[in-house]
Amino acid sequence: MLRLYNTLGREIQDFKPLRAGEAGLYTCGPTVYNYAHIGNLRTYLFEDILRRTLEYHGLRVSHVMNITDVGHLTDDAYQGEDKILKSAREKGKTVWEIAAYYTEAFFHDLERLNILPPTRTCRATEHIGEMIALIRRIEANGYTYAAGGNLYFDISKLKDYGKLALLNLDDLKAGARIEIDANKRNPHDFVLWFTRSKFEHQAMLWDSPWGLGYPGGHLECSAMSMKYLGERFDIHCGGVDHISVHHTNEIAQSEAATGKAWVTYWLHGEFLVMAKEKMAKSSGNFLTLASLEESGYSPLDYRYFCLNAHYRSQLQFSLEGLESARRARGNLVERVRRIKAAASAEGTAVPEAHPSVPLRAQSAQSAQSAHLDSFRQNLANDLNTPQGLADLWGLLKDEAIGERAKLAAVLEMDRILGLDLAGIEAEEQELSGEIRELIAAREQARRDKDFIRADEIRDQLKSKGISLEDTAGGVRWRIQQ
Repeated sequence: MLRLYNTLGREIQDFKPLRAGEAGLYTCGPTVYNYAHIGNLRTYLFEDILRRTLEYHGLRVSHVMNITDVGHLTDDAYQGEDKILKSAREKGKTVWEIAAYYTEAFFHDLERLNILPPTRTCRATEHIGEMIALIRRIEANGYTYAAGGNLYFDISKLKDYGKLALLNLDDLKAGARIEIDANKRNPHDFVLWFTRSKFEHQAMLWDSPWGLGYPGGHLECSAMSMKYLGERFDIHCGGVDHISVHHTNEIAQSEAATGKAWVTYWLHGEFLVMAKEKMAKSSGNFLTLASLEESGYSPLDYRYFCLNAHYRSQLQFSLEGLESARRARGNLVERVRRIKAAASAEGTAVPEAHPSVPLRAQSAQSAQSAHLDSFRQNLANDLNTPQGLADLWGLLKDEAIGERAKLAAVLEMDRILGLDLAGIEAEEQELSGEIRELIAAREQARRDKDFIRADEIRDQLKSKGISLEDTAGGVRWRIQQ
């Protein structure tokens, strides 16, 4: 039984899909005005583990993710400049060019991290009609008011507003200190449609029943998830920073429109932190996947780094920690190479347990099953990847298991871990200590950005009959024939 921590209720619950054999999953995507930082990418990695786990349990997953390609689709309290417009001006491009460029960059990051692409990706600018239709339903049900040229959602009309974040309406009124928008009846009311923009020279505007303008920052997720997953679906994910405002307001407007419960399970990933502060683009305190690669790390080193922490725990980032993950993943790759070579030499798989099968073979099969069972239980227990990695290493070190059986179990575990272990080529023969030292020295030179030295070592290895290939999964070598 798959069990997941539901933010709505603050407890681990059995996962029971609305439709047998299927799971509807919506994940909040990026606002495409800049590169995703590695803190953002940690959230997408956790969501990838979730999707892989759902599929491992035999569910057909419909995974929908939005692309916020409208810079001003943001929280009402945001007082800065339209992010996409600002980026376009600084780079001398149109807002459409900026959105397209960073959307492509985002999906390139996902591919290098071996994150499965969503079943459907939907762009906000292509669903303005759906957003307007949703607002009209909310308006017809009596949850809105117009003021100062904008249309607002009245949170006082919804009795259980704030249930996801455990907010209390009376406390919200009493605790309000700053009136950001004088048109609001309650400081926590939020805009459904802007006609009086907080930004000057807005580049993206649409006609609507309320005038020329643009939708509020929470509307796209409700409108697009309902279009592709239905008015009720199973799981909605995002970062913990979405709980108190964005996801709270999504629930409010969605349930005000439909009059019924919207999402059953809410899952949230914790922050990646640097020097005790969350990673954020606004502060300039962020690293990209490309910057890690420039320092000589593989994207899969970062994936392995994130797997070492539970998704609901804050993860302290450091280059020392990433280096440790790189070494551990390198050892893993080396072991799998050797296992593949040995498995090929074995010739036959471990037979199924049977009274006529020798006791040693039955024992090996039992050991393999024990490691796999433990792995399955740990991942089914709210995606416990640290324990899942421990199960993987326990399997690799178990000498009682034959190499073919061990390889089969490793590849099954990797269906969830996503470390691309199936793509590792079998080791053709042992490398000498000298060759291994040269390969390690080249990797160190790349991390030190001494690319001249790295190229010299590559040429030296080539002269010794060893060719190297730098891939997303790390450096691969081949003995030239």
